[in-house]
Formats: sequence, C-alpha cells, structure tokens
Amino acid sequence: MVALTLDYGGVMSRTLVIKLTAGADEPERANQAFTVAATAVASGAAVSLWLTGEAVWFAVPGRAESFELPHAAPLADLLSAVLAGGTLTVCTQCAKRRELTEADLLPGTRVAGAPAFTEEILADNAQAIVY
Repeated sequence: MVALTLDYGGVMSRTLVIKLTAGADEPERANQAFTVAATAVASGAAVSLWLTGEAVWFAVPGRAESFELPHAAPLADLLSAVLAGGTLTVCTQCAKRRELTEADLLPGTRVAGAPAFTEEILADNAQAIVY
C-alpha cells in the first residue's frame, strides 16, 4: 500500500492518518476525530480515517445518522466528506468481533488490519493522530 500525498506547487504535504477508538459512548471524542478528518479533507489534505473498537459501528449504514451531539456538525455529513475525499478503514479484528463484513459497511469502506495501519503511519510525510 502506498500512502497518499498531495503536491502543492512542489511542496509535499503530509498524509493525515487518524485512528478513532471511541464510539457513540464517547460522543465528543468521536465527533472530534470526524471533524478533524473532514476539515483536513476539505483543505485538500490526504486523509486516512481508521475506525477501531466501538467506532466501527459508524461505518454501518444508518449509524452515523443516529448519532447526535449538540453544537456539532452532523456526523453523517462529516463521514460523507471523508468517504468522498479520503479513505475510511475499519479494523479487521474489530469488525470480526462484531460479526461485520465489508458487505455490512458503507460503500467505499475497506477492512484492513495492523500491517496496513503500520505501513500508513510509518510512511514518509505521514502524521498520525489517535482519538
């Protein structure tokens, strides 16, 4: 796998890799990860958002729409932005523990494990953030 990078007039930008470990049980942390990811996509950055633990449920159709946090952008809108301009990945083991397959997830979502995550975060010009 090759990490995506954007070229702005000869200046190489970083790839932003975000790992979200919190689900609806920690709404502010979950929303923050999606907000940062969508904002980075909107600014033209290469973004890879990884969902692990309870966060994998956000990749199931209808789950983001049912998430609410006062004074925050709708999670479904943020998720759509990430899917449109970045990469959304669900942790392989986390999906299996919840009996989810790629067929259960939103179109454009991939399932991958630690080797792919490690490759992304160790790539040149990568910046990793964990929420």
